[in-house]
Amino acid sequence: MKILLTHTPRFQRQYFGERNIAALRSIAEVRLHEGDATLSPTELIGGAQDVDLIIAERATEGPADVFAQLPNLRAFLRCAVDIRTIDVGAASRAGVLVTRTGPGIVRSMSELALGFLVDLSRGLSRSTADYRAGRKPEVRVGRQLSGSIVGLIGYGTVGRDLAPMLLGLGMTVLVADPYVAVDDPRFQQVDLGSLLKRADYVVCLAAATTETENLIDGGAFARMRRDAFFVNLSRGNLVDEAALGEALSENRIAGAALDVGRAPDQMPSPDIAQRPNVVATPHIGGLTAPSIDSQALDTIAQVKAILAGETPFGAVNLEAWTRRFSRASSSTRKSNMPDHILRLVAPAGTCDTHLHIYDPAMPVAPNRNGSRAGMGERRRLSGGSEATWH
Repeated sequence: MKILLTHTPRFQRQYFGERNIAALRSIAEVRLHEGDATLSPTELIGGAQDVDLIIAERATEGPADVFAQLPNLRAFLRCAVDIRTIDVGAASRAGVLVTRTGPGIVRSMSELALGFLVDLSRGLSRSTADYRAGRKPEVRVGRQLSGSIVGLIGYGTVGRDLAPMLLGLGMTVLVADPYVAVDDPRFQQVDLGSLLKRADYVVCLAAATTETENLIDGGAFARMRRDAFFVNLSRGNLVDEAALGEALSENRIAGAALDVGRAPDQMPSPDIAQRPNVVATPHIGGLTAPSIDSQALDTIAQVKAILAGETPFGAVNLEAWTRRFSRASSSTRKSNMPDHILRLVAPAGTCDTHLHIYDPAMPVAPNRNGSRAGMGERRRLSGGSEATWH
């Protein structure tokens, strides 16, 4: 079996690791991308003519042409959660399996969120920049997190991991998610308008979907308090950047912290990031050693399952997969899901329609269509079930 790993050398080091590359090479022939730029669709097609599997990092797109022009391709494995740039319909028509990894970056993102809140409240980045420039920093009264109100937009795996941490700091935690019933009495479930009006910190964690495109627009910023901070750890697609720029320029909000935006590789846009009332990081929410290993090991487990003719966990179009190595010897519901993902899956009986990557104890509420899922992206899995990932 031949595999193309699309990661650039930097991404190979930072998002996969030499040890995990060696593990891949122990089970298949691995071809590495040696260029510094992300492969274009044309380059991807040219470099994958004889490969069986493509393992793609988050920046490599999988448009329809890739699946139409690679007759030997059996599966397209996203070594990340976000599959919006993969044409799953085209892959299905070609009989190619598409997979993604589990939410192994949860704790890493939660910790970055805490760092953002402290920085915004106490001006760490601002003071550091002044000292490095030879200026005397302005001495300002900071804000104490204890006693403040934080609002979480989206209550997926990151939100449920982060909320107890914030509570432990003495914060009041509001949650806005129309698809999930928050049954923990320590947290207050409110609508988005109420959250924006009340919160000292608004933290965006919802998944990027068609429904959440520009969810935080000019109207949303207008409803926020003038002394409130905005934090985005989700995707830049959720935020109207022009409206955010105006709110920051006109001091209609106190500031913002961003790990994502609409720049290449989903990084914060420079025009926004360079502002004095903004703290920004280059999309590093999941860039810690445990998170990297989690997603790389998920991908390796998927490769092993595919090679064995089994059903890999994280498959999003299993019913259309015809380019198999061999027919699975067991039920299509057989899962090769790693233990760290299994611990997050709701047990049988919690929901009879969807497979949720959720706290096993959490109930789920009907959405507008009568099905049950969280504020995230729903993709069909084996046996007609669906999964919601955050």
